[in-house]
Amino acid sequence: MENKNTIGHFSALFSILVWGTTFISTKVLLRDFQPIEILVFRFVIGLLILIFIYPHRMKRRDINQEITFALAGLCGVCMYYLLENIALTYTMASNVGVIISIAPFFTAILTHLFMKKEERLHLNFIIGFLVAMVGICFISFNGSKLHLNPLGDFLAILAALVWACYSVLTKKISSFGYHTVQTTRRVFSYGLIFMIPAMFVFQFKLRFDLITKSINLLNIAFLGIGASALCFVTWNYAVKLLGAVRTNIYIYMVPVITIFTSMLVLHERITRVAMLGTILTLLGLLISENKFMIKKPLENGVRIND
Repeated sequence: MENKNTIGHFSALFSILVWGTTFISTKVLLRDFQPIEILVFRFVIGLLILIFIYPHRMKRRDINQEITFALAGLCGVCMYYLLENIALTYTMASNVGVIISIAPFFTAILTHLFMKKEERLHLNFIIGFLVAMVGICFISFNGSKLHLNPLGDFLAILAALVWACYSVLTKKISSFGYHTVQTTRRVFSYGLIFMIPAMFVFQFKLRFDLITKSINLLNIAFLGIGASALCFVTWNYAVKLLGAVRTNIYIYMVPVITIFTSMLVLHERITRVAMLGTILTLLGLLISENKFMIKKPLENGVRIND
């Protein structure tokens, strides 16, 4: 059991380490492509890679399982990324970074409501969440003022909620007994189907002259193979082993990874405020993982013993 937990934590950490660096590739690609184009490219490549890695067909599906796969594709592949990208056009990136980081909180609430027997909500999680959010605010705003934009910020909140729904659906899918690559492949397929209407709305264009540029090709390959095919499999596997709540706690680390990547790749300076935020964020993660304090689950708002 302990070995499985270790593998689960390593899988979640690996996914977050890669996802925390994808902003660089996305930033480069946005010079030549629309967000919907980048999204379609990466998940088509991801789907093809997963088919190549594990070509076995999924058998014995029933309608309820198929609906769960479809909802996971709609939430985790299509809606989450579209909402996040659209939110960035209406509000500041720092706002989106902070708001998206509340996804673990939404995940905890949803699992407490719908999967209470599998994952209980502990007081540690609430305290860790609050500490981590203070740290993430320090990192994201870094001494600057908070500028609210109701529409953009609301879309970011919806994105965080949609990701929480995806996490709960992923936990449900893990109980079906299929191979993780198979289930991830199925989710990608539905996600791409749900992207089709958005491709018409945002006027998707397939421009091979831009795709074949070496810098674009490398970044598309990184997003498709690494950030999509590989990381979604490792993330979904972590959810299977650790549960939706414990896995999503690692989302707190995304702003931390982002600022250190910015320092290494873009040569940006890390301020004292950002360093303090990093320390608080990591401390919040540790508290949420029950490394400190007494484990007391919250049941209907009342603290009880295990």
